[in-house]
Amino acid sequence: MGQALRRCNEGVARQDQAAQCVVEYLYKTFRDPETDLPSCALVRCFQTHSYTALPAGAQEAARLLGADVSADSLRCLALLASCGDEEAWNQPETSVNHWAIPLPTVAMVEQAPMIARLLAQMGIEARDVVGPKILLDAPKHAFNVFHVETAKGSEYLPAQQTFVERYGIRSVVGMGGVLPSGEHFAVILFSKVLVSREVAELFRTLALSVKLAFLPFAPDKVFSEHKT
Repeated sequence: MGQALRRCNEGVARQDQAAQCVVEYLYKTFRDPETDLPSCALVRCFQTHSYTALPAGAQEAARLLGADVSADSLRCLALLASCGDEEAWNQPETSVNHWAIPLPTVAMVEQAPMIARLLAQMGIEARDVVGPKILLDAPKHAFNVFHVETAKGSEYLPAQQTFVERYGIRSVVGMGGVLPSGEHFAVILFSKVLVSREVAELFRTLALSVKLAFLPFAPDKVFSEHKT
């Protein structure tokens, strides 16, 4: 699996295309052995980015979420790729509420339950993703895992009725790391089967494979040209 993820950069010109290959591979590979249906309702890849470097559509999405675009240092959590059970989940452009999530202040990041939990479990401080981008110290370059074993009723997943219950989400697991540019990436899987902590830990090695798939792309080669 790791080798397949690393090959996601072959034949593509932009990082978001490689990210789409990653999420589609994970969505199609993890399947229920009895029904052969996908085990995940949704798989997404996010990455931190400056607002000014986002495509025009993503910038508009950030503004719709109340982003104060007057600050040149505004950072966002950009949705690079998405694949799931609903047609609208198969491209970032149709996920307006998640296409570009503003990260204006440490306090506001900490008030977003899932983002705060994601950062905490990955050993990232909120200040590392807010304001001017900084290169992290070596210990923070570790590949960590985000895990919510029981999704139903979890305080970290606010969309309980409209998403967790409706689509039968039982666990959430993610993996991520930091690119040489200093940007953080995370791939998050919303699973319809229970994922234990022991199994979630296995995703740590997959994070390295995803990073290797993203390494060839320079900071100005993240978004496809037709999205800019």
